[in-house]
Amino acid sequence: MKAGGAAADGRSSSGQDEPIEAVLFDLGGTLFSYGGRLGGGIKGVIETVGIDAPGEVIGRAWRGAADRAGDFYGRQSYFLHRDLFRSTLLHFLEHFGHELDEGVFAAFHERQLKGLLDHMPLREDCRSTLVALRERGLYVGLVSNIDDDYLYPLLDRHDLLELFDHCTSSEEARSCKPDPEIFHYALGKAQRDSATTLFVGDSLHHDVAGAHRVGMRSARIVEEGVATPLTHGLEVVAEANFEVSSLQALIGIVDDVNSL
Repeated sequence: MKAGGAAADGRSSSGQDEPIEAVLFDLGGTLFSYGGRLGGGIKGVIETVGIDAPGEVIGRAWRGAADRAGDFYGRQSYFLHRDLFRSTLLHFLEHFGHELDEGVFAAFHERQLKGLLDHMPLREDCRSTLVALRERGLYVGLVSNIDDDYLYPLLDRHDLLELFDHCTSSEEARSCKPDPEIFHYALGKAQRDSATTLFVGDSLHHDVAGAHRVGMRSARIVEEGVATPLTHGLEVVAEANFEVSSLQALIGIVDDVNSL
């Protein structure tokens, strides 16, 4: 397998072996699984607005609204997820002939945040993997397409902040993956070179293709039956240098590459 100028064994396309000195992680779908994510915020909207429709009709309307909003925001170099969620809710309500009230949106956003904090599951091997990488002397960072009001409460809830040398949100960087700027911004904070940095994520479009654009190697975590957000209608041809089904597998990859 070949991707982004690097071979699957982690060697650079020039033939020179580059050690992995830093590992940067995506958040949702990577350190946390999307498998348990709940969209409970919409239930309150339905009750408040008074939408009377079968569950399957509501489900189709919500998925259609999410795809419509995602088609636009998924192609932007920078956006706030708060605006993505507002657009999704706007399209959903329009489907049933309602207008968006800012008070309704504020309550929806608060419930969405609570649902994420309460129900988005941390992968079982997340903490042990981060600890093991740090024990090997690697720089460990987090780079996520997320707003700050989601990122830091989630990290605090699971006591993860201390395990990262730095965290970068798209809101801080004013750039969303796969835009190169967020990767350059994170590398600048880390004071590391892209050739010696491994990026770990779940999205071929956002994480893998984006990392390759700035010269990083990539590892993709694959979770069967779980879709990657904000890729509706996008053709993705990127291939990860490594594919893993667990975070723990990254330790072996790092050890193998750094022993070359």
